[in-house]
Amino acid sequence: MKPVKILYVDDEAMALKYFERLVSPMAPVLTALSVEEGKAVLAAHGSEVAVLVCDQRMPGAHGNELLRHAREYYPGIVRMLTTAYSELGEAIEAINTGEIYRYINKPWELESLRADLKNALELAELRGERDGLMRDKLMAQQGQLLANRLSALLMVGAAVHCEGHEQALHRFAQAALLAGSAPPAIDWHRWDHADLMQAEAQRGAAIAAHLRQWLREFGPRRDGAGALSVLAQALGGELQGDRVRLSDDGGVFTALLSAPAGDTPTAPQCAWLAWQLWQGGLAEAVVADTGWAVQPAEATVLQADWLADAIERISR
Repeated sequence: MKPVKILYVDDEAMALKYFERLVSPMAPVLTALSVEEGKAVLAAHGSEVAVLVCDQRMPGAHGNELLRHAREYYPGIVRMLTTAYSELGEAIEAINTGEIYRYINKPWELESLRADLKNALELAELRGERDGLMRDKLMAQQGQLLANRLSALLMVGAAVHCEGHEQALHRFAQAALLAGSAPPAIDWHRWDHADLMQAEAQRGAAIAAHLRQWLREFGPRRDGAGALSVLAQALGGELQGDRVRLSDDGGVFTALLSAPAGDTPTAPQCAWLAWQLWQGGLAEAVVADTGWAVQPAEATVLQADWLADAIERISR
């Protein structure tokens, strides 16, 4: 929903009515009589509000508190303060601390008020367009990182345990797709491209170390019930006949792909991939009545472009 409304907060009921009468031809107006009412309106209609105009002098909390609240929780809203000339110092302080876009003197001059609000609405629209572009860019970069991680796991698997590594990674990718891998969260205020690539390289090295450790612990390869028993112990599942039932929500299949950037991989997160490498990818994850299960599966003839296909599907 595109935000188009103006929220005006003032403890004087007549001021609210006057503001609404003056401004409603420009945009829908919401009103509140206090800082707490203003917070409640934002909680209910924050996605609809483009501009917040707040009086400074009100009983209880001052307008600056609401503006700080909006800056923290609704950063896309253009914030404005309306004050009497005698309170100009507080308005300047609000500007200097980044709480407001600008202030409006009381009493209002009609044409100036409308011009300021028109500019604020235009700024809110530009911010919305910018944020939309940034979200699209972020989603594309997150999808790319997810694909890069899957590709890197194939290389790590080949280096750690070359026998049957493609079949193992194919099963790993199938399970991740079935469980629904989410793109990894990336804090772009923290990471630039070079730092992110370094962190991902270090992540790959840590995964390789965990995989080697698991493979040593698993010992000589086993098949059938013996292999499933090892998996049940590694993942904390329950061996039931020819399958292992897991109480996990599917995160065991996706953790290596979906963990936020900068997170250090843990040994438990690597157990599923290590086990698939250990027994050559001859098992598949399936949806079970109580969550998830792993059961034996025959080897498949892999197409030359299986990884490209998995990357395309997992990045959507």
